[in-house]
Amino acid sequence: MKRAADVTSADGTRLAVYEGGNPDGPPILFLHGFSQASLCWQGQFDDPALAATFRLVAVDIRGHGASDQPLDAARYTANALFAEDIHAVITGLGLHRPVLVGWSYAGRLISDYVQARGCAALGGINFVAARSMDDARFNGPGTAHIRAMIGDDLSANLVATRAFLRTCFATPQPQDDFETALAYTMAVPAKIRAAHIRRPPNDGASLAAMTLPVLITQGTADLLVLPGLADLTAEKIPHARLSVYENIGHAPFVEDRKRFNSELARFATLFLTNT
Repeated sequence: MKRAADVTSADGTRLAVYEGGNPDGPPILFLHGFSQASLCWQGQFDDPALAATFRLVAVDIRGHGASDQPLDAARYTANALFAEDIHAVITGLGLHRPVLVGWSYAGRLISDYVQARGCAALGGINFVAARSMDDARFNGPGTAHIRAMIGDDLSANLVATRAFLRTCFATPQPQDDFETALAYTMAVPAKIRAAHIRRPPNDGASLAAMTLPVLITQGTADLLVLPGLADLTAEKIPHARLSVYENIGHAPFVEDRKRFNSELARFATLFLTNT
């Protein structure tokens, strides 16, 4: 993964963008989850098959990673802000009909984009353990840690963040990998986390407008986004394909990297051959 030129969104927010793979290949744009960073996709950027075929791009969403971190909550409220962030990356890097891969909270960001700009500029969508709509019935027990993660008590924040990160995986991750993830998760200030969490709810209405190819990836042991939400998303998008990972948690692209990368490659390649 290498750093590409920064991209500036419509409201002036600077977004850090990273690129790898085949610069002449069809693009895949990766969007990470709540309080994460582009580094979570390292296992995709390091995959020889993906890197040989596809132009791989990842962005630190506003307030995260190396992107700007304005503390004004208004910079995280409107759906259009996030839609314009994605648009800025697509146009700024000249991505022709990218496949969007959205993990967890990034399912909301994809909905924001489709609501504002439709699907004409996209090639496909891969929802990964994604919050495609807000429905408290599908909040897993791991979401209980978020309250302390958005509070002012740094000690409680750190304890909760460690617990939150552990619930992302059905099996413990190597210590070095966990510590790296903890570092970039803690790099997001509590006030920015709170601003993201307190956005107006998403009712999932934009799902009906997703007429392009859609792949839904979901682990059965997810403790943050319960698997029923993937089922409901598949109902809302009847042509979507649902791929279920048995005994895998909230991060299938980490816990079963080989299968995830293979399915993503097939999905993106199938779209290309059909167009």
